[in-house]
Amino acid sequence: MEGIIGRKAGMTQIFGKEGEFIPVTVIEAGPCPIAQVKTAQKEGYNALQLAFGQKRKTLFNKPSIGHFEKAKIEPKRFLREFRTDKPDKQLEPGKEIKVDLFTVGEKVDVTGISKGLGFQGVVRRHKFRGGPKTHGQSDRLRAPGSVGSSSFPSRTYKGQRMAGRMGNERVTVCNLEVVGVDLEKNMLLVRGAVPGKKNAILLVKKSKRR
Repeated sequence: MEGIIGRKAGMTQIFGKEGEFIPVTVIEAGPCPIAQVKTAQKEGYNALQLAFGQKRKTLFNKPSIGHFEKAKIEPKRFLREFRTDKPDKQLEPGKEIKVDLFTVGEKVDVTGISKGLGFQGVVRRHKFRGGPKTHGQSDRLRAPGSVGSSSFPSRTYKGQRMAGRMGNERVTVCNLEVVGVDLEKNMLLVRGAVPGKKNAILLVKKSKRR
């Protein structure tokens, strides 16, 4: 199995072996029952569909309830797929994937939706320095400057860095170190920050990057 679904519980810090501070993100990872096993023969690709989170059964429609009943698990709030090269025959619908999938010192990739910051100017969104405050332009301090490329080509290029919506995008942070695994509380501690605000849903996968 390559990954698990989790919820961002928050950030804190712990002490390392030599007494140094280590900033960590606490992730409530699993347990995630397998809702469906997809194979290349039937669906065209190999993947495991995991379920996570609580939700009242009365809020599910009949097709969703039937999907969970087929796997013999309780209806869950979230469903996410994890691709696999070769499906393990031991991983069948109903089996739970827990946080002991990871070990301390292992590298993981964490995917989530970044915080939505709304409409922002170019100084905050793209780290522009702004214009000079002197020489008769005291109102240009946080302005982007010219965006039309002078008299030629006299148009704004597609993708030009300008003010606009910032955040609320799918972001993956790679090669984060696992510094703690608590099987009893289903908690995973990773070094550094991960995308999203508190209680955001995260996908934690074993990193294949060096």
